Amino acid sequence: MDFTPTEEQRAAGDLAAEIFGDLSTPERLAALGTATDTDLWKALCAAGLPGAVAETGLLGLVLMLEEQGRTTAQVPFAASCAYGLLGVGAHGSDAQRARLLPGLKDGTEVATGAFARGGARPVTADGAAGSGRARLIGTVPVVPWLCEATVLLVPDGQRRLWLVRTDEPGVGVVPVATTAPWSAGRLTLEGAAAEPLGGPHPPGRAHDDVLAVARTAFAGLQAGVCAGALARAVAHTTVREQFGRPLATHQAVQLRAAEAYMDTEAIRVTAYEAAWRRDAGLEHATHALTAAWWASEAGKRVVHTGQHLHGGIGADLDHPVHRHFLWGRQLDAHLGAGAALLEELGALLTKESQA
Repeated sequence: MDFTPTEEQRAAGDLAAEIFGDLSTPERLAALGTATDTDLWKALCAAGLPGAVAETGLLGLVLMLEEQGRTTAQVPFAASCAYGLLGVGAHGSDAQRARLLPGLKDGTEVATGAFARGGARPVTADGAAGSGRARLIGTVPVVPWLCEATVLLVPDGQRRLWLVRTDEPGVGVVPVATTAPWSAGRLTLEGAAAEPLGGPHPPGRAHDDVLAVARTAFAGLQAGVCAGALARAVAHTTVREQFGRPLATHQAVQLRAAEAYMDTEAIRVTAYEAAWRRDAGLEHATHALTAAWWASEAGKRVVHTGQHLHGGIGADLDHPVHRHFLWGRQLDAHLGAGAALLEELGALLTKESQA
């Protein structure tokens, strides 16, 4: 395995770091409140970064999402690229790719995935056996970036993927307040028209691939969130003094920071491995689950440490480190509880060993 980025992947990551660093500042984020940063999204699309995912692959996307996570920039980069550019690009029909990919690259289309979690009842598809089109019925309690999305990938109970326009009759979108500002929403489908996501692979394989891609992408985002939280904690403890010397010189602080660093690196390397394997055409579902588990479990620890090392300042809702705490907890909730991910991973490994 060689996770060394290609020249194109490194250039995309560097450009993303520059744009996010210049435009997603604490002052700008404070002014935005919970709104999506539409100007930043336009700048990213004008620079060609969403479109570059087609060339840089999932590993290139993970590198760019790390930079977003460092600044907690409020744009639908992960969702639109994972579910849209990579999902539709890999499994859509020729007509679907021609219709959707140009808009997903220039930002006029935003995609997300309505994958139910936590035991929610799956969406049902009525009439799928006839023309191939269907009417979807069901509710997905929380969908990330739903309020910004124009196109959805919706799985049904048989793990078939359906494309749904958010402006279709029968599609209900209600904003949902989550831990972090994701423009999340509650999706209600009441006979909404849908078309199957076409492609050369069986429906279940497309479902599993898209889900693994999304898990890997959001794990990469969590790696950046954690790295940003840790960088802020290091900067704070280096200058903040207690008992006449900087906090960073105290052994307990050093140990907490070292553990957070190791957790962050574990999130990063597992996300890199899952992304690299997917780009190489290798099995990656178990590796995506591993990355998701680290992002969920270790991510919680890191953002708590980042806030804790700031002392009382970390509890200030307006302090930048608090955003990392909120984003880390929201990504943990989105990826799923660690125990549930381990259970799914164990079932998958057992299935593979039996096969």
